[in-house]
Amino acid sequence: MTKIDSEKVEVNASAQKVFELLSNFNNFQKLMPPQVTNWSSTDSECTFTINGMATIGMKILEKNPHSLIKISSNGKVPFDFFLFVHLEEVGEKCNAQLKFESDLNAMMAMMVEKPLTNFFNLLVKKLQEIYK
Repeated sequence: MTKIDSEKVEVNASAQKVFELLSNFNNFQKLMPPQVTNWSSTDSECTFTINGMATIGMKILEKNPHSLIKISSNGKVPFDFFLFVHLEEVGEKCNAQLKFESDLNAMMAMMVEKPLTNFFNLLVKKLQEIYK
């Protein structure tokens, strides 16, 4: 099992506010870096292309209000995965972290670990910027 955790960041908004933003994929595009193209989304599913990598499809499987969003791969994806959005209330702010899990073979894990770590860290940093 390959596990990749983003940095844990403090967001200047309540867990409820961040949860409402991230529990709708139509809002996720605000987090995406410029190398993400061909974005398409509904409230519960999205597809996009990461330049130089692959087309990714995701769907929301589960929502635990203000604390967890469980996302899975969907559609044309080179491998199955789960992505967990963890939110933790800290006073009037919250901590946010992304956790990725996938049964990747050793070769694939070596190829994707660094780019995915960088990608997830970009997403949580962008989340911080939205609520500055």
